[in-house]
Amino acid sequence: MESGNLNYILSFFYKIGILMSTMGEFDSDFYQSNYIIDNQEQGYGGADVYGNPYELREQHSTELPHPSALVPPEMIASSELGINFDHIWQKTLTVLNPLKPADGSIMNETDLTGPMLFCIALGATLLLAGKVQFGYVYGMSAIGCLGIHALLNLMSTSGVSYGCVASVLGYCLLPMVILSSCAIFFSLQGTIGTIAALIIIGWCSLSASKIFSSALTMEGQQLLVAYPCALLYGLFALLTVF
Repeated sequence: MESGNLNYILSFFYKIGILMSTMGEFDSDFYQSNYIIDNQEQGYGGADVYGNPYELREQHSTELPHPSALVPPEMIASSELGINFDHIWQKTLTVLNPLKPADGSIMNETDLTGPMLFCIALGATLLLAGKVQFGYVYGMSAIGCLGIHALLNLMSTSGVSYGCVASVLGYCLLPMVILSSCAIFFSLQGTIGTIAALIIIGWCSLSASKIFSSALTMEGQQLLVAYPCALLYGLFALLTVF
């Protein structure tokens, strides 16, 4: 009797083991099979309905960096501020050499970086010479730019903006900075100082009139433009000498 029950129990567990083994084979076959949902090919043109994170990751990895990421931060900052150091250098060389032809496309720009630096440099050199004239420098610069702006709009057919006039007059202030730097080391109240001031005035006015005539295509009117410019720079020379 007991042996019969033992055989019954063993056969029962044997059947359970066979059943579990067949269920495991069925699950492995189910997950290893190429199971395809037919609805995925409908409505989305073959696209994956639930998305493929691995595909997105591959797309992000193959994307090229933005061109701005390859540019140095200094160049990005200067471009955002509208500062072009190449044009500033070319304008400075044009002012330093009055006989050099001016590029009208570069000069006809509203660039106030160089003029502001030269105005500050003029005031600083005058301060080192014992003259606190920052207010006069800024005041005469603003009034002079208004007068030259009105005059050029009357003389030229194309017209010119106030920023362009201020930019050109500010760049042509560089020779006056050289004169004020000389006033730090020796007095200009004499024959040599007067001659040097006249040369600097002619230098500034000739450079400014050359740039204006080139940028505004005012052929044959350079001397007419140089005269009011000489009057303006003469005021700066008076501040420097006396």
